[in-house]
Amino acid sequence: MFHVGGARSALFNWALARQQQGRFVLRIEDTDAERNRPEWVDGIISALAAIGISDKDPAFEGPYFQSHNTESQREAALRLHAEGKAYYCACTREELVQRTGSQQLGYDGFCRERGLEYAEGRALRFRTPDEGSTVVEDVVRGRTEFPNGALEDFVIARGSGAPVFVLANAVDDIREGITHVIRGEEHLSNTPKQQLLWEALGVRPPVWAHLPVIVNEKRQKLSKRRDKVALEDYLAEGYLPEAMVNYLMLLGWGPGDDVEIRPFEELEALFRLEDVTRAAAFFDVKKLSAFNGEYIRRLPEEEFVQACRRWLRAPYAPWAAEAFDEAAFRAVAALAQTRVAVLSEITRYVDWLFLDEPPYEEASWAKAMKPGAEAMLASAREAWSGAQWTAEALKTGLEAAAAEQGLKLGKAQAPVRVAVTGRTVGLPLFESVEVLGRERTLARLDAAAAKLAGPAS
Repeated sequence: MFHVGGARSALFNWALARQQQGRFVLRIEDTDAERNRPEWVDGIISALAAIGISDKDPAFEGPYFQSHNTESQREAALRLHAEGKAYYCACTREELVQRTGSQQLGYDGFCRERGLEYAEGRALRFRTPDEGSTVVEDVVRGRTEFPNGALEDFVIARGSGAPVFVLANAVDDIREGITHVIRGEEHLSNTPKQQLLWEALGVRPPVWAHLPVIVNEKRQKLSKRRDKVALEDYLAEGYLPEAMVNYLMLLGWGPGDDVEIRPFEELEALFRLEDVTRAAAFFDVKKLSAFNGEYIRRLPEEEFVQACRRWLRAPYAPWAAEAFDEAAFRAVAALAQTRVAVLSEITRYVDWLFLDEPPYEEASWAKAMKPGAEAMLASAREAWSGAQWTAEALKTGLEAAAAEQGLKLGKAQAPVRVAVTGRTVGLPLFESVEVLGRERTLARLDAAAAKLAGPAS
């Protein structure tokens, strides 16, 4: 599944590439067979397309597959060896531990000057400079120095001759003309090795930019084991792609004003990589929902109706398919549109309209059906039984019934609303009752009164 952090990184890359008339290069790094499946590749491509990053735009290039460039990667490894920048190592992990007495220490350079040639099982190690530091100039993190002594002579090709990721990544970047690498800060520790390889291959390293980590409400890094992190899950729940894009673009960056709701085209024009912050970015689901609600309210009504379709049928809808009434739904759609923050919420806002009985919520029933509720239901039934069936007339009738019971309209509405819809919170009562119809409304008032009265003695 496509992590929201990956989506944020992709959007920052996309914004910069389009802004500078450059290319966004999608590369599938598929050399690890255990972590590679065709359906996962399809998932990446479809998730990117969902947030507007696709081959329909001339800025998009790829996908390329790292496994398709193995020959160039092997040639680079052999070249580094021929130039004395890498050497073959016959040491096993067990031998290294025996020499150093530790599982934690890095490679001790035992084979560095042995002049070994390739043989099955011998890894190829990069000859890291003995002294000094590798300096990474990062647009976001600033200047970071990595002592070369702490980098060790790292492996760039396995004993089988297959290039490892760090080399494959550098070779592919060079081949594809990558100028900017914009990614999560967890990759910063790999950067000095990649930079050394770029330099050893005679190419100027790219611009590095490591984005701040994304954290949850406890300021813990978002984790797929603990948090909802898949972009697909949010889209499936009813978050609009446009809202997701807007929100993700503001995780770690902002245009410097108080305007938050903006289309991507405006965000793209305003985006500046150097303005990305170092501080961790809080993934606030409540704020995301608020963004989403704003985007939902801006939809034309017909688009909103169509966007809700998924949640108006099985397996999301709790009513029988034949119970759904298109005209009734359209009659309340505009009311619901002002209230839902996520499209999947539409089901509970309209289920009372298509179920045979209202979906009583225990907490709502207990809150609304206080002493006097039965009398209020009876008064409401009497007022509405002969009323003109319009929202305005229904309101007038209930106001009169409330006055008879010595109640204000707000208090009087509570038991009536629960009797009709099953909940204390929902769409405007009188407009809802108008759509439900006289017969069904009066029957529900009777049913609720009977429930309050309890079994007949």
